[in-house]
Amino acid sequence: MPIPRDERKKPADVKVHVSSGAGVDITWADGHTSHYDFPYLREQCPCALCNDERERKETAAHAGAGASSSAPAGPGATLPIFKPAAKAKSARAVGNYAVQIEFTDGHSTGIYSFDYLREICPCDACQEAFRSD
Repeated sequence: MPIPRDERKKPADVKVHVSSGAGVDITWADGHTSHYDFPYLREQCPCALCNDERERKETAAHAGAGASSSAPAGPGATLPIFKPAAKAKSARAVGNYAVQIEFTDGHSTGIYSFDYLREICPCDACQEAFRSD
């Protein structure tokens, strides 16, 4: 297993709750615990396809930032499509450094390294410690 550069990103215990749908729970070497719901993990998928899609949406959002948000929707306006919440179909360890999850929408190419999972921990403390945005 590659040694994490930051010891806080080393997991001490990992539980993936596929059958109950509860998500992923990780206790880190520094004692911090993180919980990740499957819909959150699906949204944060680190694969190249999902990264490209997020970048495309971000670029489109910035391009439309000058548009008036109070403009009425016209006949050609696109309505958001309902998507059911993502659930895990299966999960597997990738070496000793990551978890790969197959979602019920058929997506399974994202490999969630433990470094990445600590960086995207949804708690305020991790957001402050690991994300500069």
